[in-house]
Amino acid sequence: MTDRRDDMLLCVSELATNALRYGVPPGRGYLLRMYGFEDATVRIEVHDGGPGLSRITGQPHGQGLTLVAALCDDWGVLARTPGKVVWSEFRCAAAWAAAHAAARQTGV
Repeated sequence: MTDRRDDMLLCVSELATNALRYGVPPGRGYLLRMYGFEDATVRIEVHDGGPGLSRITGQPHGQGLTLVAALCDDWGVLARTPGKVVWSEFRCAAAWAAAHAAARQTGV
């Protein structure tokens, strides 16, 4: 999914920065996970152990999630114990998905 690589990298950076600034209690870290699905969707997840749920605040210093929302196809926050998971998803172009689906069927 090279056509969305820069958007994905920027979202990883924003989500990881938010986890470090707001979601990681002292002495803890965060976890980054990326998943690729057969429907040509890439999901980025950042897990942290901090309290609260991430949200768009509209504050001048809090534009990271606004940027994530603008770049990805979908995003959200899931509660977990402890902390939360902030995720974003990217879907590739339909032509790319169709070409790869055809290649899988023919074994190429």
